[in-house]
Amino acid sequence: MRSRFRHVALFGKYHASTQGGAFEGSRLVLDDVAQFLTRQGCEVVLDKETALHTGLAHYPTLDMGSIGKECDLGLVIGGDGTMLGIGRQMAQYALPLIGINQGRLGFITDIPIQSYQDVLLPMLQGNYQTEDRSLLQGHVIRDQRSVFTALAMNDVVVNRGGTSGMVELRVEVDGRFVATQRADGLIIATPTGSTAYALSVGGPLMHPSIGGWVMAPIAPHTLSNRPIVLPESSEISIEIVAGRYVSANFDMQSLADLTLGDRIVVQRSEHKVRFLHPAGWNYFDTLRKKMHWNEGV
Repeated sequence: MRSRFRHVALFGKYHASTQGGAFEGSRLVLDDVAQFLTRQGCEVVLDKETALHTGLAHYPTLDMGSIGKECDLGLVIGGDGTMLGIGRQMAQYALPLIGINQGRLGFITDIPIQSYQDVLLPMLQGNYQTEDRSLLQGHVIRDQRSVFTALAMNDVVVNRGGTSGMVELRVEVDGRFVATQRADGLIIATPTGSTAYALSVGGPLMHPSIGGWVMAPIAPHTLSNRPIVLPESSEISIEIVAGRYVSANFDMQSLADLTLGDRIVVQRSEHKVRFLHPAGWNYFDTLRKKMHWNEGV
């Protein structure tokens, strides 16, 4: 049976190192996956950056916008960081994405590279589960105008500089004052990001189907200042009241040296990232494996 997906784009991991020219491991894996897809009747293209950095010059290439408009499936080979970047860019096109894990944790790249052919074949034939993940849209407002905007699939983090003291942040939700927080920073995380930075500061794990955000302080001055779960319909405003060298980070995208009075406004994006999982995929199986629960039982 031939693939139900005719035009498939490959995205690879190539940012890990600059030693030795093209990354042989990534190049060989990408080439192997491309040949496998071709045997299933797929027309394979690589995104231009992947082709450029891995030296795979014998496949057609497209830029990200053209992939979103012309392809009907994206295959991301790498780790969760790779998927975060691709997911943000492909969300506006609703391009479904499948993740093959060539990294370490793999919360959202859930197909092991060692067995990708056995898992991927039935998915290409239409035997898969679909899941949509919410995105955050963030703006930095200065003097009543937006000076920076970005999407975040994991989290928006406002934090202090490496050598400075605490920051003081005035937090509002839907225009209502919540608190002025003194802390090392503040995290607004999606359910996807609840297993990332927010987890390390004591935030809860959130099932991806929950329509909400985690708001979690980083090392708060007041110990009663705890993480809180907010509806995803909320608009969160974070104003810089005091502190030096404050930065705002939207996943891996940063704006440093915020000034007093700057506001970071966070709300739900109109776009979502669409993942395809193997049939029978279960979020709790992923948590149990990646969090090393029940080991030795």
